[in-house]
Amino acid sequence: MSSASSQQVAETERLHPIRSYPRFLWWGIGEATNGNLLFYTWMFVLTAVALVGANAWAVQVSSGMIVTNMTDHVSWGLYIANFTFMVGVAAGGVMMVIPAYLYHDRKMHDVVIIGEILAIAAIVMCLLFVVVDLGRPERFWHLIPGIGRFNWPMSMLTWDVIVLNGYLLLNLHICGYLLYMRFLNRQPNPRWYVPFVLVSIFWAISIHTVTAFLYCGLGGRPFWNTALLAPRFLASAFVAGPAFILILFSILKNIVGTRMDEAPARLLINIIRVTIIVNLVMVASEIFTEFYTGGAHTASARYLFLGLHGHNALVPWIWTAMTFNIVAAVLFLSPLPFRSERVLLLACVLAFVGAWIEKGMGLIVPGFIPSTLHEIVEYTPSLVEWKVSVGIWAFGLMVLTILLKLAISVYRLKPLVPAETPEPE
Repeated sequence: MSSASSQQVAETERLHPIRSYPRFLWWGIGEATNGNLLFYTWMFVLTAVALVGANAWAVQVSSGMIVTNMTDHVSWGLYIANFTFMVGVAAGGVMMVIPAYLYHDRKMHDVVIIGEILAIAAIVMCLLFVVVDLGRPERFWHLIPGIGRFNWPMSMLTWDVIVLNGYLLLNLHICGYLLYMRFLNRQPNPRWYVPFVLVSIFWAISIHTVTAFLYCGLGGRPFWNTALLAPRFLASAFVAGPAFILILFSILKNIVGTRMDEAPARLLINIIRVTIIVNLVMVASEIFTEFYTGGAHTASARYLFLGLHGHNALVPWIWTAMTFNIVAAVLFLSPLPFRSERVLLLACVLAFVGAWIEKGMGLIVPGFIPSTLHEIVEYTPSLVEWKVSVGIWAFGLMVLTILLKLAISVYRLKPLVPAETPEPE
């Protein structure tokens, strides 16, 4: 027997006793935290940045929200801006699920797990951004269904809490079950995951729709009172999510060495081609309505795009976003992304950053300026807010890295695990 065959048998015998789900998770923790020097360097940097963010949040909790630049006039800032964007990234992960399960695209089945993992990491970041935005974080238990005092079904905040936590649980179950069955080399039982996948498709759309309703339902903020807000949220989500997944494809291919079929990437590019144009058309419609009709309710839009009474802190933000979005749209509509990986990555980065600015600082902050008393109080994030936000992004990337490494380890182990009889239908 050759040495390679001996190693394969030894690995099979070592993994054979791992049949229970808790043991599989314990094995997965070991696999997901073991790697080469590049992996350890990456995780060390992310851990250091996350700890800096945790320290900044500790300062915020001990000193109060006064260390941020949020005020009574602008009560939502960088934290909620990131929260809004990450909800869209989580919802954008469904772009991998729809072709795989609704249209039975077999090639998408092999990479659909990436979209599910991205959704988990994005929702974890969403929940963290909500926690750090609370002035009294120890009162978070009011958000727990069955324990806290819910003003349900009238409160949109309550609906948002339910859909976000529900979406997280759905994706945890789907990913955990599919990876466990892959590890055991069994055919997954459709009854245990297909219904949850179908629910997650509609649930992904609902998480961003409910978030949009949370804003446009506030009658005192005319900048958000538009019926196009929810469709805009979904269109930008279906740009940012696939764009980030394409970046992950490139990283997995060039750094990890995991090659994937080109068909999923081409499908995601075509999805972005459509949704980025839809998003730009809706933004243009909003701009035309605001500026052509005029009136007092256009003050927030004028402040955002042109500045108002000498105040123009957000003008560079929004025009940067518009430039990035337009350039990304031109690149995606050209044949260059299919020919050059560098052009594709550039277009994805521009689209991702442009959507982050547009749905973040370009949407949340101007809703508060001018205030309901027609006062202009500008807002720029403080250093503490930047540290906390970057720390949460670092933690989210750690979660994403660990889950991706676990998935890659499971898929590479398939030939080593003895095949078993498929589960009964």
